[in-house]
Amino acid sequence: MSAPPRPSTATRSAGTRTTRPAGNRPAARRGRVVEQEPAPEQASSALAHVVAGVLAAAQALVLSLAVVVLPAVVAFLVGNAALAAPSDAADGGTQVRSAIDVAAGLWLLGHGVPLTADDVTVTLAPLGIAALALFTTYACAKRFAAASVRAWAAGTVTYALGTTAVAVLAGSAPGWSLALAPVAGLVMGGLGTGLGILARPDAPSAAEIGEGAETLARRLTGVDLVPATLRLGLRGGAVVVALLVGGAALLVAAWALAGRATSSDIVTSLEPGWTGGIVFAVAQLALLPNLLLWALAWLAGPGFAVGEGTSFTPFGTVSGPLPAVPLLGSLPGEDWANPVSAWSPALVVACGVAAAVFAWRRLEPSLVRWADVGWVLGGIVLVPGVFVLLGQWAAAGAVGPGRLSEIGAQPLVTAGLVAAEVGGGAAAVLLGAKLDVVARRGEIGEDLVAWLRRPGAVGGDGSVGGDRDEAAGGAADGEVRDLAAELGFDGSPASDGDGDDGDGGATSDGDPDPRDAVGPDAGSPGEGAGPAGDWARTQAYAVSDPDSDPGPDPWRKPSDVGADADDARGTGPGK
Repeated sequence: MSAPPRPSTATRSAGTRTTRPAGNRPAARRGRVVEQEPAPEQASSALAHVVAGVLAAAQALVLSLAVVVLPAVVAFLVGNAALAAPSDAADGGTQVRSAIDVAAGLWLLGHGVPLTADDVTVTLAPLGIAALALFTTYACAKRFAAASVRAWAAGTVTYALGTTAVAVLAGSAPGWSLALAPVAGLVMGGLGTGLGILARPDAPSAAEIGEGAETLARRLTGVDLVPATLRLGLRGGAVVVALLVGGAALLVAAWALAGRATSSDIVTSLEPGWTGGIVFAVAQLALLPNLLLWALAWLAGPGFAVGEGTSFTPFGTVSGPLPAVPLLGSLPGEDWANPVSAWSPALVVACGVAAAVFAWRRLEPSLVRWADVGWVLGGIVLVPGVFVLLGQWAAAGAVGPGRLSEIGAQPLVTAGLVAAEVGGGAAAVLLGAKLDVVARRGEIGEDLVAWLRRPGAVGGDGSVGGDRDEAAGGAADGEVRDLAAELGFDGSPASDGDGDDGDGGATSDGDPDPRDAVGPDAGSPGEGAGPAGDWARTQAYAVSDPDSDPGPDPWRKPSDVGADADDARGTGPGK
């Protein structure tokens, strides 16, 4: 059976009708303007953002709480299964409830809410639990929340309400401690939810947020509250924090390796079993960030204490009876205080040096002012100082009365020493680099001349200074002596009073000294030359490739180039 014929593709002849006749066309309908009711998209979108924030915060709270509560309940059930008698079955539910309350109290303690049990108040916050709560809040907000302020506010409030509810139900924070629960929830929930939302792909970047905040601040105040050089310094301070945390982590690893025998003896003496081992592992992981911050204080010099009357510093160790916690077996002993460890604060200084090098390589040396150096240095010192202050404050506390009422480092002393050590290393690099640029460009002499010829030294006729011979023999009435020429800071030899300067600055071979040329073409500091040493008018710092050529001197005028060419041909001033 043959295939059906294909439609012809031949070209239609001219005049062939290819459209419907005009009479057969349907009449077009007259257009109407219909006022549609606004779709509730905005309202539904706002509600969806709120719901997303609430669900993300609730999920984060349940996850972090379950990680702490479930091991405690399992350990309690397994530990009491073999010892429980039939008559004790009625009390099993009460005991499980007590275990849950204690675990919830530990979870709240990680948020900064004190734990009270049997008239004993514990204020030492296990920062590992705080890190766990922060991570779960961050992960849930990144996965489920929406990139909006409504979602962030809803998540923050939900987490604060959940924290307060846990504190009320657990009963481990009576009295004034209960008031800290909503505050801790607001801080933890707001920080974690905010970081998670900013990490979403549809969220604005940190640079866009910074630019928006800078524009708003400039619009409200009229000034730049956070200069570009300060922002660069803050980045350098973040580098210092990363280096300090890395060094402290290596030190903790060395302590754990050296004290593994002591920690093993503690575990053996306790005989916790596999369930107790899980509890000990969770407890030690919860205290690991605390030990990390204590190691940072040890590196800086002031050290820390684990009990009243104890001291762990690189210059000496005074120990005493410690709680039976395997992690505390890793604390440094007396052999860690030696002449080599006494140089540990130099590592903190080296971190400041590294941050200064990081910042200077992102500056354009020819455009850096002394004020820019100060802003960069301030940012480098500010970030580690604030980090150490808050970290040591959070890592210190008490675990009971008596000797155990003093645990951790002194926040103010440690933060001050870290800031001073970091600032010293950074200042050495930044000031040295700036002075090197100044010396190469000859700005010191030119600035001194500009200061000696400042506007207060202008004569009545508007001229700066006076004639050299008049300055050497005494200023005329109503005129001010040219101190720059008199002291020889303008490039001319100082007058010694023997009359040898009467030739107007000639050299020993009779030729005029080219340094005595004054005028716009010669680049005199007092006659409107390029302000190579005028630090007050140099531009703000410019970010550039550290290896790129900075180009010609931005203060060099075309007339200066022409003057140099004339001098090279022997046709310039004085030739």
